[in-house]
Amino acid sequence: MKDKLWTPGFVAACFGNFMMFFAFYLLLPILPMYLAEVFSTDRAVTGLVLASYTVMALLFRPFAGFMVDAFSRKPLLLICYFIFITYFLGYIFAGTLLLFTIIRATHGLAFGMVTVSSNTLALDIMPSARRGEGIGYFGISTNLATALGPVASLSLLDSFGNYDYIFLTSFLGGLIGFVSVTLIKAPKKKITPDKTLSLDRFLLIKGIPGALTLLLFSFGYGILSTYVAMYAQDEIGLTAGASLFFVCLAVGLILSRFTAGKFLNKGYITRLILIGILLLIVGFACFIWLQNKLFFYIAAVLIGLAYGFICPSFQTMFINLAPHNQRGTANATYYTSWDLGVGLGVLLGGAVAGWLNYTATYILGLILIIIGLAVFELYTAKYFERNKLR
Repeated sequence: MKDKLWTPGFVAACFGNFMMFFAFYLLLPILPMYLAEVFSTDRAVTGLVLASYTVMALLFRPFAGFMVDAFSRKPLLLICYFIFITYFLGYIFAGTLLLFTIIRATHGLAFGMVTVSSNTLALDIMPSARRGEGIGYFGISTNLATALGPVASLSLLDSFGNYDYIFLTSFLGGLIGFVSVTLIKAPKKKITPDKTLSLDRFLLIKGIPGALTLLLFSFGYGILSTYVAMYAQDEIGLTAGASLFFVCLAVGLILSRFTAGKFLNKGYITRLILIGILLLIVGFACFIWLQNKLFFYIAAVLIGLAYGFICPSFQTMFINLAPHNQRGTANATYYTSWDLGVGLGVLLGGAVAGWLNYTATYILGLILIIIGLAVFELYTAKYFERNKLR
């Protein structure tokens, strides 16, 4: 019983995480179209507005890690989760671009807090001997949302042509997830007052090399997940293929996470990351230069497989570099790095697309991935092996 992973609490945590990201991914593919249609924004302005969400999330991540380590985790998660889902109603009443931007940016603060809280609480209820598997399976709940959210969103838009229905669906989905999270029986956390504030309470110092490397890979995910619908429509000629792209992406993510978990338990962290990087390079190359329907979806599966190896491996890397009382800080550092890369991808991707085109944006993403491969092989992997605690 000690090593049992699928407890009722872990199931509730996975479902709550799925609904949280389902609500998030309902909005992701339609917001560029919403801004263009409702507020007549160009590509550069669209990228700036959408990037505000991720930028604010990453700015708050270090404080989220500190709070998760300092306070009782379940009550904190419930508060943050409720605040996060109420923002979806705000989009319905955002009548101006300025108000929409403010709501989108501050929503990122709530997202930064709730994701760190959710992941750290899930780690608390996993048996340590099966943590690699647990991280992988917990991540699958996010990957399923990656697939189903955009499909549901684009289907709702095709059926009703009303963006408010999507915003309302996000709120209701998040509310269901909130109820699930209330059912988690979390272990009691001893709160030890510490009046000393230092940088390592907010950022895992030993994780900085890994964070800078991960940023180079998450940049590509930022531009991919945000602009793929418009790229498919404007430069490949696929008017109805974006939703299936997200399904193929999620299939790859889920398949690799099933494989990654068991190998992470055996300590093959850097090897899995290297495999993921190589798959990512091949996937992006197909996506950029083989512009037809077949390779559009093949690229999605390859990129999904790649990130399914890279993400849980990097998260495990951060956790293995941190003492147990800095688990929240380790998670926050991982997500800060990921969000910074995604935010830069959304922001610079919109600017490059406005200046040139979306193909140029994805070429930039590929160049950064190749640089990331060199950095990882020459420094990051060796640094981790020297400094890991577990």
